[in-house]
Amino acid sequence: MTTLLRAESVEARHGLLQAVRGISFQVAEGEVVALIGANGAGKTTLLRTVAGAHPLAGGVISYGGSSLAGVPAHQRVRLGIAYVPEGRRLFPELTVEENLLVAGRRARPGPWNLASVLESFPALKPLRARPASRLSGGQQQATAIARALMTNPRLLLIDEVSLGLSPKAVDDVYACMTVLRESGTTVLLVEQDLNRALSTADRVICLLEGRIVLDSKTAGVTRDEVVTAYFGFAGRQP
Repeated sequence: MTTLLRAESVEARHGLLQAVRGISFQVAEGEVVALIGANGAGKTTLLRTVAGAHPLAGGVISYGGSSLAGVPAHQRVRLGIAYVPEGRRLFPELTVEENLLVAGRRARPGPWNLASVLESFPALKPLRARPASRLSGGQQQATAIARALMTNPRLLLIDEVSLGLSPKAVDDVYACMTVLRESGTTVLLVEQDLNRALSTADRVICLLEGRIVLDSKTAGVTRDEVVTAYFGFAGRQP
């Protein structure tokens, strides 16, 4: 498979704190990869660095075979990288439809538009005129993912997919993930729920204190192995 995203010896910092420590990995076109790890492991910082929302302190991030060095976040969107941040960050005063249309103004050519997004996210159809501030957490997350799709991304970055959501809302959001997989969208997501990560992703990457301690196909790894790496009892480099 063609490599879409490649990280080589990537480092990122928060002041003097080194949050990401020399990480190397790659994501193939059409692959769904889950980033897991305890709080403070560096997952969100890594995702934000790929998106261009956090500065790269060292190493190289390549997308489609070209380095992203010096490419600002808004230009990365035009290249096909879309980011769903933790907390969704919708425009609260705008309706669902308006939130989607705002993203669509900067869309790349592709299959996703208002009609196709609402067709693939039927739960949003009856909510299209509702302000984002009046949506439930699950509805906001679905809207945030749909908004990202409106840009017609090749690579979709989703932070904390199920954080703070009810079990029913998580089920609804992961129904959206099925749509993404069927559409062939490449996805790199941060997920705290190990069961969801293992059942949804093609591959799982576990971070511990800013380093990769496990990188494995989900079909070839056990939950016990993931838990062991997650809590740092043992680790193996990819």
